[in-house]
Amino acid sequence: EPLRFPTIITRAIIKGRRPWIPGGETMAFFNGGSRALVEILTRFQSAERPMPVDHTFFEFGSVRYHVQASASDPENVYLSISTPSLSHEASPSTGLPEFTLQEATKMYHKFAEVVEPSKEGYALTLKLNFSGLARPKDRARAVRQVSLLQSVILGSQLKHLLGSLGSSGATKLVYNHRDPFFVSRTPGKISAIFPMRFRDDTDLAVATSFFQELQDAGSSYARAPRCSWSAIPPPELRGEPVHHLTTNGGFVSFDIFERHVKRKRAAKTAWILLNFQAYVKYHIKVSLLHRSGPSERW
Repeated sequence: EPLRFPTIITRAIIKGRRPWIPGGETMAFFNGGSRALVEILTRFQSAERPMPVDHTFFEFGSVRYHVQASASDPENVYLSISTPSLSHEASPSTGLPEFTLQEATKMYHKFAEVVEPSKEGYALTLKLNFSGLARPKDRARAVRQVSLLQSVILGSQLKHLLGSLGSSGATKLVYNHRDPFFVSRTPGKISAIFPMRFRDDTDLAVATSFFQELQDAGSSYARAPRCSWSAIPPPELRGEPVHHLTTNGGFVSFDIFERHVKRKRAAKTAWILLNFQAYVKYHIKVSLLHRSGPSERW
C-alpha cells in the first residue's frame, strides 16, 4: 500500500505547517542544511583551546561559504555565503534585497548580526556569537539554524515572489539546478509549475500514481491549492525554450491564492514548494522499499 504523502503535503500548505519528516539519511532528500557547516561550527565550539579558522568550501557546485575566526577573538565567528539567486527577478544584480536581510536578521537575531558591507565576493556575512547560549543543546540548535542559511535566503526570495500578486508572466526558478520550476503570475493567482523528470520507468510509474493521489487528496479540501497533472506543458509555459520543457513525467501545477501567502503561511508555502520535488523523490524511494521484501532492502 503506498504511503499517503499527498495528504500530508496538502495539509501542510493549507494549515501552514511543515510536514513531519523522518530523521537520519532521509533528511538528505530535504533541505537539511549544510552538513559541512554544521561540522565546522561544532568542531570550533567543542575545541578545548581557541583555534583559528579560515575555511572556504563549495556545495552544490555554486554555493560558496567562508568561515573565519581568530584565536584572539574566539567568541565571534564570521560566516559569509555566496549563492545564486532563485531568479533574476528575486534579487538585484548586487547584494541581497532588503527583505532578505530582514529575514536573516529575524531568523538569527538571538546569536548573530548582519555585517554590512558583506565580505568582498559574498552576498551576505553574519557575525555569529553563541556565548549567550549557555546550554549545549541550544548551541547545537543554533548551529543547525545557521546551516539553513541558503534556504533562508532563497525562501525569502520565493516568499517575496509569491506575494507579488497582480503582475503577469512566467519566471523560471532554480533551487536545485537539476530540477528548476516555474511560477506563472496572473491577477489574483500564482501557478507553481514543476516539470518532472525521472530516471527510469519504475520511478515514473510510482510518481504517476502519486500525482493522481495528490490531485484526489487536494480535491477533498475546499481551501487547498488546486493541483493538476498534465503530460504536456500547461498554457502558462507557452513560449518557454523547448529544453526547459522536455520531461518524461509531465507537469505538476499548484494554484496558489492570496490566502496561501498571507503572514506566516507565506514562508511555509515557500518551503513546501522549494521542497516539492524532493518530496516526490523521497516518496518514490520509500514506496519502492515498502514494496520490496525485507530481504531485498539491503
